[in-house]
Amino acid sequence: MDLIVKRPYGTRDMVPAQAYKWHTVEKLAMETAEQYGFKEIRFPTFEETKLFKRSVGDATDVVQKEMYGVFAQSTENGKDEDGFTLRPEGTAGTVRAVLENGLLNEAMPQKVYYIISCFRHERPQAGRLREFHQFGAEMFGSDSPAADAELIAMAKGFMDRLGISGVELFINSIGCPVCRKQYHAALKAYFEERKDNLCDTCKGRLDKNPMRILDCKSPVCSGIAKDAPVILDFLCDECREHFEKLKENLSVMGIEYSVNPKIVRGLDYYTKTVFEFVASDIGAQSTICGGGRYDGLVEQLGGPKTPALGFAMGLERLIMTMENQGCDFIPEKKCDLYIASMGEAAAKKALSLAKELRDEGFWVEYDLMGRGLKAQMKYADKIGAAFSMVIGDNELENNGANLKNMRTGEQIPLRFDDGFIENFSNIVVGDMFSDTMNNI
Repeated sequence: MDLIVKRPYGTRDMVPAQAYKWHTVEKLAMETAEQYGFKEIRFPTFEETKLFKRSVGDATDVVQKEMYGVFAQSTENGKDEDGFTLRPEGTAGTVRAVLENGLLNEAMPQKVYYIISCFRHERPQAGRLREFHQFGAEMFGSDSPAADAELIAMAKGFMDRLGISGVELFINSIGCPVCRKQYHAALKAYFEERKDNLCDTCKGRLDKNPMRILDCKSPVCSGIAKDAPVILDFLCDECREHFEKLKENLSVMGIEYSVNPKIVRGLDYYTKTVFEFVASDIGAQSTICGGGRYDGLVEQLGGPKTPALGFAMGLERLIMTMENQGCDFIPEKKCDLYIASMGEAAAKKALSLAKELRDEGFWVEYDLMGRGLKAQMKYADKIGAAFSMVIGDNELENNGANLKNMRTGEQIPLRFDDGFIENFSNIVVGDMFSDTMNNI
């Protein structure tokens, strides 16, 4: 088949056969977030470009190379504004929404979560797409290292619920503006001596933000950065104490971790704590969760001085990891009843019964294709119907039909009277209980 239009490069379709995997991850994400007191927030798919330039950072790959512009507006004086950008991540939009809607005037800490699509123009590969999806959580108001530990515990708890194993937690502190000033000077001096060997992008980062060089994916730059000064050697007393208390809290919670002084994360708004959860079985894009503190971002975007922190997880990478590890997904919902009919009067009865049962919450199907009885039953089997019922002239005359259990073949008489709904419900619940007991 020669299609006229195909999906955009670097995107994926979710077809119905895959939906239950996404539903599993999204359902458990929402349940875990709510257990930790996080409430859902939603915000636009696109924002003013300057939001991301101010928050994410001009020297980052995201701003320099990966953002998708939507359109630009012309003002009355003829000058173009910055226009709009499809969101490349969720934190900046969350902070903007929290500020604009006055959530910081409510009880602290404010805890919100989101499940969103994001967009970055980068080279697609396993676990990396141009449109991808994230589960994220953000907390505002607490500067306590206990808040850092709670957020990490929530992320780990979610992955534990998914059944994912073999995921390592790496933590680091990248300090505050006070101690980072000294660290930037040391980094700049180190990389200046090796400037000729850096890639063009990192040469530009040298003056703006030399820490970005540590995050460069170029093998040459990564090799040079291997022996660069370590941020932990430059932490001020406050940042060092915060990091030590975070480690203590994680130990109290029984959460294993490793300190990786090279973690800086890819966005400029981070301060103090940064962390990553890394899986070993999804290829090069092995980071499935990343986050940390961004204590200066709220103030940077026009709000009051407010400590904040958050994380984001790529749903595609989570699902890939679950598939590779053979994790269980919530079973795909199946049709409860298929009503086959023979003749016009029987078809009307099937339509009526289906409406009654659907109103009670059951998934019911009947013939919409003009099929014969044999083809209808074949279709019932194909869609995995748990029960089937055949209605013809005899069933209409007797005001009842046999309900067939498609798994066992058992036939159960069922009348079309006032007790039809209750009797059908009891049979379905009993069958579900029997299946559960057999699987224990």
